[in-house]
Amino acid sequence: MSTYSDASGAIMPLQKARRATGFGGVVPALAFVAIFFVVPVVVLLLRSVLEPVPGLGNYAQLIGSATYFKIFVNTFIVSGFVTVISLLIGFPVAWALAIMPGWVTSVIFAILLLSMWTNLLARTYAWMVLLQRTGLINKMLMAMGLIDQPLALVNNLTGVTIGMTYIMLPFIILPLCGVIKKIDPSILQAAALCGANRWQCLTRVLLPLAMPGMAAGALMVFVMSLGYFVTPSLLGGTANMMLAELIAQFVQSLVNWGMGGAAALVLLVVTLSLYAVQLRFFGSQNPGGR
Repeated sequence: MSTYSDASGAIMPLQKARRATGFGGVVPALAFVAIFFVVPVVVLLLRSVLEPVPGLGNYAQLIGSATYFKIFVNTFIVSGFVTVISLLIGFPVAWALAIMPGWVTSVIFAILLLSMWTNLLARTYAWMVLLQRTGLINKMLMAMGLIDQPLALVNNLTGVTIGMTYIMLPFIILPLCGVIKKIDPSILQAAALCGANRWQCLTRVLLPLAMPGMAAGALMVFVMSLGYFVTPSLLGGTANMMLAELIAQFVQSLVNWGMGGAAALVLLVVTLSLYAVQLRFFGSQNPGGR
């Protein structure tokens, strides 16, 4: 039997020493999760069923109110559109980054990282300037003769979708690029030698191999979009409120922690459910076909 000598010189079986050392290393992580995740969630759960009166009245009000239902619909529609558009734009960009020369990829990666590091509030205000009726985008469209009157691109869900798509693109491009780089090019060459055209190589070889990365990126973008606050509040306005704005209004303006906790827990349950689905269908797949 293999043995292990600890700091005091005592001899103990190696397997027992590994068990002791492994559990001790996990304790700080468990404490961190308990303090910063489990305890706040439990507090929210308790407040959502105890305030202002004990019971499930907060959840019944959330589900039964047409106003709150519209906010839920707005949140999921915008998050879905942002995710789909980000995938449609992000996949070609990630593919291009994966096959470009190294120095070009480095420059574009630097631009992506710079956009992520730029203050979120500054980026959102920049989009407000670009999308307003007298902004650059409307002026360019009118100068090209594509429109006769300025388009309403702010204070609606269109502006929210545009602004959030811009912000979310790096979060789908970066993981996708990593997955595509791991795909063996000889697989695509073999498909072409077997008679597959470019479309078949894309849809029947590249996309299935990149699907785990697409699923992970799409889940990240969708979940982040569900809980986004700054961009929807500035570009959407009060008439197009989303769930994060509703939670903030409950807590800050109405001081209704019960309703705020109920809405937050609904969002958390949806997020964990989506994560479970992603793990169920894509968690065991090996990206890159290796």
